[in-house]
Parts: sequence; C-alpha cells; structure tokens
Amino acid sequence: MAATAPEDIPEPDRIEGAPHPRETARLFGHDRAESGFLAAFNGGRMHHGWLVTGPRGLGKATLCWRLARFLLAAPAEDGGLFGAPPPPETLDTAEDDPLARRIRALAEPRLFLLRRPWDDKGARLKQDITVDEVRKMKSFFTLSAADGGRRVAIIDSADEMNVSAANALLKLLEEPPPATTFLLVSHQPHRLLPTIRSRCRELRLAPLAPPDLAQALAQAGGEVAPDQAAALAELAGGSVGEAFRLTNLDGLKLYAALVDLFSTLPRLDRPRALALAERGAGRGAEAQFDLLITLIDLFLARLARAAATRQLPPEAAPGEAALITRLSESPDAARAWADIAQTLAQRARRGKAVNLDPAALLMDMVLKMEETAGTLAHG
Repeated sequence: MAATAPEDIPEPDRIEGAPHPRETARLFGHDRAESGFLAAFNGGRMHHGWLVTGPRGLGKATLCWRLARFLLAAPAEDGGLFGAPPPPETLDTAEDDPLARRIRALAEPRLFLLRRPWDDKGARLKQDITVDEVRKMKSFFTLSAADGGRRVAIIDSADEMNVSAANALLKLLEEPPPATTFLLVSHQPHRLLPTIRSRCRELRLAPLAPPDLAQALAQAGGEVAPDQAAALAELAGGSVGEAFRLTNLDGLKLYAALVDLFSTLPRLDRPRALALAERGAGRGAEAQFDLLITLIDLFLARLARAAATRQLPPEAAPGEAALITRLSESPDAARAWADIAQTLAQRARRGKAVNLDPAALLMDMVLKMEETAGTLAHG
C-alpha cells in the first residue's frame, strides 16, 4: 500500500472547515490567562510545564500556539550585547515575521508538535498518541540542543495519550531538557496522571461571553447575526469550536425546531418527530445525527437544571422558557429529566456504533421524553 501524501493527511487538532490554531491570529476573551503567563515570564517564575485546560473549543490550542510564538520570539535570557530589553507588555508577535511563517508551515526547528499520528496501514489517524511519538519528541530535544535558545513542545491533546505515552511524557516533565517549555492542551485534566498535573502550572480557560464568541467565530470564518449571538453562546457553552459547528450545520434553526416539537409534549406530534429524526439518517447524515443527539441532550440538561434550581436559563430559542417552565412544574421533574439525560445520548451513540438505524435511535430518544413528560403530567 502506497504511503499517504503529507498534504492528504488530516490534522487531528483542526476543526473541519476552520483555520488551524497555529494560523489563528488573535485570541479573544482570555486576557486573564494571558496576563498570568506574562507575569510569570516577566517575573522570572517561568514553569517548564503549562497545562491549558477547559472544555473543547474555547481556544486552548490557539493560546498554546500564541505562547509558543511569544517564547520563541523572545530575546535570549542573557540580555545580549546591549543588556536586557524592557519586559514585554503583551504576548503579541509580528504575523509576517519569518519565525511566524515557519511556525505556520510547521518548519520551525525549535518547536515540536505532539499529536495523534497517521497510520498508513489503516489509512486513518490513530486513536491515541503513542509512546513512539513521545520518543520522537525526546530525540528532537537531543538533536536540537545545539541550536541554542528556547525550545517549545505543544501536546494537543494530552488527553489522547495512551498509558505508555503518558508515562514517557512524565519522565520528560520530571527531568525537563534545558530551556524547554511544554504546553499541554487538556479538555479533561482529571483524566491525566496526577503526577503530570502536579508538574505543570495550570491555565484554565473560561467559556467565552457572547461578544468574544462572535469575534472568535468571525475570525474562524463563521458568521452569526447580532440578535443570535446570545442564543449561540448559550447552545455552544461559550465554545467557539462548538459555535462553528452549530453555524455550519444550522444548529440554531435545528434547536428551535426541537423546542417547537417538544412543545407538543406530553402528547408528542409523532409525524413531526419522525420527520426530524429522518434528518439524522441516511448516508452522509452523520454530522446531523450527532448534532441532533447533542441538542436533545443539551435541552434535557437545561430542563433538569432549571427544574432543580427553579431558575430559567437565558432563552436559546423562541418559546423555550415557557416550555421549560411547563415541563418542570412537577416536584419530581428535576430527578426524572436528569435520569434520562444521563442515559439517552450515550445509548443512542452506542447504537449508532453498532450500525442500528439512526432514525430509530433518535425516535427512541424523543419517545422516552414523551413517556417521562406523561408520567410527570399524571403524577
């Protein structure tokens, strides 16, 4: 079997249709994390390992690439011939600088990117970051030692390392190569080895506010009408990655259609439900299927939370507030909706994995919601 050409290999750390984080010029909404890193740099308290955490799509990888450009562009620590320069006030670097161009081309010799590798035999990306990739990174540090200056390694994402790879990385963090900074992206830091977490300083990113989300989305090539920014931020959880997916797949309209359908509960409009379920079936509908599951799961979570706290979330679709109020009136509503929220999406995805009919799986979800709504109405 012929090897896959490099330009044909998909990048595991790129959202389809969006610029790669290394090509993203600006970072929105994370001033606090940037200030914390800059203060450590200017104060001589630079840690060799930085763990950048938060839910998917917040800009963690974009921040890591921004930090890498900053570190590799910074003057040598000895101050050079004319003494130490004034401390930098921002992490900004020139976009047209040769260093920035080399980084965008993955041609900077002082930077190593650790991510899931391509499997030529299987013609697909591997499921994990393997120990062989970590060994390549260790060899990189040995071979690049003569170049002098700082070196940076980006691990995107650390969650995808298998056990052997994680242990190999831990050894590097325990005895880091000189003048090297590790930047680890993690969506679920609790799943990492505690020893890896303890050897890194954490930068936790918070969900983006609607104005920052709209700007980040525009930079990624997506668009949102000003009057839809708040609804998009609600459904995306402040994640620009999720907002990009929602805009590409008409997620706001789809969520509004779901809310309209659920307004017929506890007597579900079954023809409309079946028509909606069919949107997630058929060849090429995988993205729609996954989005429908995500949005149903999100509605259930919003409903259960509102029932438990007696507080309505900001409305993400017309009529949602009235619907949630009506479906959460029963004293047992919080537990009932939370119980099915924990199982429905997982069961549907497991069914899809073993090739069950996607439309039937989606109908099963909404029929279970109908059953729950009926039980609560008659309770």
